[in-house]
Amino acid sequence: MKKLALALVASLILLASCSTITPVCATSNPVGSKVGEATASYLFGYLPLGDCDMSIQTAAKKGGITRISTVDSKVSPGVFITRITTIVTGE
Repeated sequence: MKKLALALVASLILLASCSTITPVCATSNPVGSKVGEATASYLFGYLPLGDCDMSIQTAAKKGGITRISTVDSKVSPGVFITRITTIVTGE
């Protein structure tokens, strides 16, 4: 029973992921209420899955932003799939 519990805990630790958000840039524009995101997914961190357009321009377009205030990058690693998201705020 202890081996099963230990195996379960080890599996959960391996499957758990932590997202990291880092600032990319900021402008002198005031921080707005609009937020746009563009995400790309990679299998094993290298092989792109589908459309991998995570550009600032795409994120701004999705949020309806014409004046960018801040740009952040969020990395969400997983066991098999890693997602990278560009987050843009502005007006």
